[in-house]
Amino acid sequence: MANEIVNPQITDAVTQAPQASGDQRGSRRVIVGTVTSSNMDKTATVTVIRRVRDRRFHKFLTRRMKYHVHDEHNTAKVGDVVEIVESRPMSKTKRWRLLSTLSRAVEADQHTHAGAHTEPQIEK
Repeated sequence: MANEIVNPQITDAVTQAPQASGDQRGSRRVIVGTVTSSNMDKTATVTVIRRVRDRRFHKFLTRRMKYHVHDEHNTAKVGDVVEIVESRPMSKTKRWRLLSTLSRAVEADQHTHAGAHTEPQIEK
């Protein structure tokens, strides 16, 4: 009597419930920002800009937050728009991981800027 399964449908639902939930680590915040520095090894600094409304004057204000992001393969370049996700603490300041790069920064053409810095020719 102790080894009998009373309702097999209930036991199947219980055993399959954890597998169907997807990510076992829970929900994590995903935010979009711009890379402002990538000079460190495996770390990038991402600035996230939010626009919030002032409660008293109803004026829109710009709020900026800087996050240190773990970039395992050093793929982030300054100006890239990236998606970052919360993760476990990796150092004193790193609590975010680089999830994906949404758009790459436009690289400046070296030939165009080389001529722009020369002095103008003055005819005598």
